[in-house]
Amino acid sequence: MANAGIQLLGFTLAFLGFIGSIASTIMVEWKASSYAGDNIITAQAMYEGLWKSCVSQSTGQVQCKVYDSLLQLPGIVLGTRGLMMASIIFSLISLLVDVVGMRCTTCMAEQPEQKDKVALAGGVLFIIAGLLALVGASWYGHRIAQEFYNPFTPTNSRYEFGSALYVGWGAACLTMIGGGFLCCNCSGGGSGKAPRHPASSSAGQPGRDYV
Repeated sequence: MANAGIQLLGFTLAFLGFIGSIASTIMVEWKASSYAGDNIITAQAMYEGLWKSCVSQSTGQVQCKVYDSLLQLPGIVLGTRGLMMASIIFSLISLLVDVVGMRCTTCMAEQPEQKDKVALAGGVLFIIAGLLALVGASWYGHRIAQEFYNPFTPTNSRYEFGSALYVGWGAACLTMIGGGFLCCNCSGGGSGKAPRHPASSSAGQPGRDYV
């Protein structure tokens, strides 16, 4: 039988990863203007996210603009959007599945084996969701690094990793770790079946009488 405590720990970690994925997706700071090099203007900082870009002035004023056209967006932005949204959807489905399959809930309590299989399915979905978020954040980060080290990129147009990337990486790790706990805990160690031990010879011959 699955350990309810380990299941609850895995569910909590995966839920935190789900919240982190949402926060990372809506955050603006996927990439931030770099101050490396000479003759860099530090009076303003520029940030770009998956949905809009912002400019922060040294006076504290922040101006943001939503991207005008979906078709004019770079492929990296569209691809990362799709991966992060898919991760959020998979995590949401996993939450609903694991609420049914966890041992601390009363759903399907009369079918413990089926309940463990449902929890296992939810754990697998969490791992898939974490992988999607990890691929999306890593892909975007790789493009930032590639453009930063490109000698043809103007110095004032170089960007560095934003805080949203770190949130996305952390959320992906939490989601996969939580899903792993849910999967490992439902590996079939306690299905409720009788132990497979051969009956002893003395117990197998109860009717032997001696005169």
